[in-house]
Amino acid sequence: MSERPAQSQRYPGRTGDMSPEPRDEMRDYTGSGLLEGRRALVTGGDSGIGRATAVAFAKEGADVAITYLEEDDDARHTAGLVEAAGRRCVTFGGDMAEERHCREVVEHTVRDLGGLDVLVLHHGTQTPVKDLREIGVEQLRRTFAVNVFALFWTVQQALDHMGPGSSIVITGSINGLRGNKTLIDYSASKAAAMSLAECLAQNLMDREIRVNCVAPGPVWTPLIPATFDEERVEGFGQQAPMGRAADPDEIAPSYVFFASNRLSSYYTGQTLVPAGGEIHPG
Repeated sequence: MSERPAQSQRYPGRTGDMSPEPRDEMRDYTGSGLLEGRRALVTGGDSGIGRATAVAFAKEGADVAITYLEEDDDARHTAGLVEAAGRRCVTFGGDMAEERHCREVVEHTVRDLGGLDVLVLHHGTQTPVKDLREIGVEQLRRTFAVNVFALFWTVQQALDHMGPGSSIVITGSINGLRGNKTLIDYSASKAAAMSLAECLAQNLMDREIRVNCVAPGPVWTPLIPATFDEERVEGFGQQAPMGRAADPDEIAPSYVFFASNRLSSYYTGQTLVPAGGEIHPG
């Protein structure tokens, strides 16, 4: 019997419409001051892994800014969770496919939080297809604008504000390591994002800014019922060696690890792959 019933919803998806709702509030997580006094920007921080990461950061002592596309209710809920942990939270709605928005959220974060020490680039989009010919120019452009170009724009703007000891974490995907026959442009864009993380790590080493990547396997987030058909949702994650998808609260600690200088000061240009036992290439 499937762990999750067949379901679908309108893109980009909302947490409250999922059954069951993902574990993304970090209820059992106890911080230990790993990010005390830090200022973090988490793109795509309204739900799923982004929400779990934002809340974990707050519980570790960071003030947090999040971006989101249009999911106002989810963003407000995340902000409430961050504030319940005793930290400040600011939210910015808008489309990360637009260069101006990417640059503005950095400046607004610095203005509202007083600086920027940790940048998590987690936002993303995907469109499954059965036939390569279904991918038109506009879809290809949007996938790469959101999943790759936005990373360039946001990091470029952030460099004016991030000093030695800062950390950048990019969300990749297991699909960027081994491909996916139905997530073609998405997988290619994630491979590019993961390569970008390695390039940035080398480029920013002299500035003492670390850049790393988290490449998850299947994770139960609103993007899944918002982009996959009902049959695929029902069996989502069963192909993983552990036989299930992860919940976001199982992935967020990877971001805490890379954000914390106490835990990962000797890590840059590296990728963590929480993928339920799948042995990834490379």
